[in-house]
Amino acid sequence: MKTSLFTAGSLVLIVCLLAGRTAFGAEPLPATNLWSFVLFYDHVDATPAIADGTIYEGTFNGNLLAFTPAGKVKWQFKAGREIHSAPAIADDGTIYFGSRDRKFYAVTAAGGLKWTFATGAWVDSSPAIGVDGTIYFGSWDKTFYALKPDGSLKWSVATGGIVDSSPAIGADGTIYFGSHDKKFYALKPDGTVRWTFLTGGVIISSPAIGADGTIYFTSTDGNFYALKPDGTERWRLHTGGMTGSSPVLDEQGNVYLSVNGVNTFITKDGKKNLELPMPVLIDASPAVAAGGTIYFSAPYGKLAACGTDGTVKWQLDEGANLDTSPVIGGDGMIYFGCDLRMFAVSPPDKLPPSKSSWPMFRADARHTGRVQP
Repeated sequence: MKTSLFTAGSLVLIVCLLAGRTAFGAEPLPATNLWSFVLFYDHVDATPAIADGTIYEGTFNGNLLAFTPAGKVKWQFKAGREIHSAPAIADDGTIYFGSRDRKFYAVTAAGGLKWTFATGAWVDSSPAIGVDGTIYFGSWDKTFYALKPDGSLKWSVATGGIVDSSPAIGADGTIYFGSHDKKFYALKPDGTVRWTFLTGGVIISSPAIGADGTIYFTSTDGNFYALKPDGTERWRLHTGGMTGSSPVLDEQGNVYLSVNGVNTFITKDGKKNLELPMPVLIDASPAVAAGGTIYFSAPYGKLAACGTDGTVKWQLDEGANLDTSPVIGGDGMIYFGCDLRMFAVSPPDKLPPSKSSWPMFRADARHTGRVQP
C-alpha cells in the first residue's frame, strides 16, 4: 500500500430546482489540500469514523484501517469477511464494528483484538454506544443485541426480519431501529419493547433524532416518517423512493435526506423546501456543518457543499465511486471513502460540525449513534 496525492480535478455545478425553476449556482470555490490513500485490490464500503485525531475505515476485504491526519496507516486489523458497518469509537478508544463473518468485534486503540461476539448471520448494522458503555447493533439473524463493554451479552430481542438498520439512542436512553419486518422499534435500556410502529415496507436506513425528541426515518414504502417519542406519528412525507440514506438535521431542526437521485431539504414540519437532483442513485447520508453548509455525496465522485438556499459553494468531482457518507472532523476536515481510495478534503471554509442534535451519519464523528446534547 502507498499514499498518493490527489489534486482537485474539474469542478462542476449541480442543477438545482429552486422555487419551481432550474438554476445554476454561483461559480464554486475549490477544495484544497487533499490526500488520498490507495487501497490496492480492496475498496471502501463503510463510512469512516474519527476519534482523537485518528480516522478509522472498514473495507470490503475485511480490513479495519487506522489513519493519521496526514494519511499514513497507523495499523491494520483483519476481520474474517467484508466490513459494511461503520465503526463506532467508545470513550476509552475501543473501536466496535461488525463483519460479514458473523462476528462483532472490539479492537483496542492500538489495533489489537479485545474480544469478538458471534452472531447467527452477517452484521451490517453499525453499532451505537450508550452513555453507560452498552453497545447496540442488529444482525441478519433477525436479532437486535445489547452487549456489555466486556463483550458479554446483556440482552437480545428477536424481530421478524433482518436488522441492518443502525440504531439511534435518545436522550432518555431509548434505543430506536428498523427491521425488514416493516416495523420500527423503540426499546427501553433493559431491552423491553416500549412500542413498535408499522410501516408499509422494510426499513434499511438508520434513524435520526431531533432536539425535541422527534425520531426521523425512512421506509421502502416510499415514506419519510417523523414520530413523537411516544410512538405516535407527527407527520409523514411521501418521497416515492427506496433509500438507504439516513436523515441529518441542522440547528433549526430542518432535515436533509437523499432519496433516489435527489437531495431533499425538508422543514421540521414535514414540507419539502428544496430539491437538488443528481443523475445517479444516492444511498449516502448528507452531513451538516456549522452555519448551515450541507455536504452531499453521490456515486461517481461528487461531493458538493451547498447552502440552505441550495447555493453551491463548491463541488469536487473525483471521478471514482464515492458511496460513503462524508464525516466532518472537529477541525472542519472532511473524510470519505471513494471506491479504491480513502480521502481527506480541506474545504475553503473549514467549518466544524453543526451543533444540531444529529448533524451527520451516526450523529457524530465517533459514530456513537447518540443524540447530541
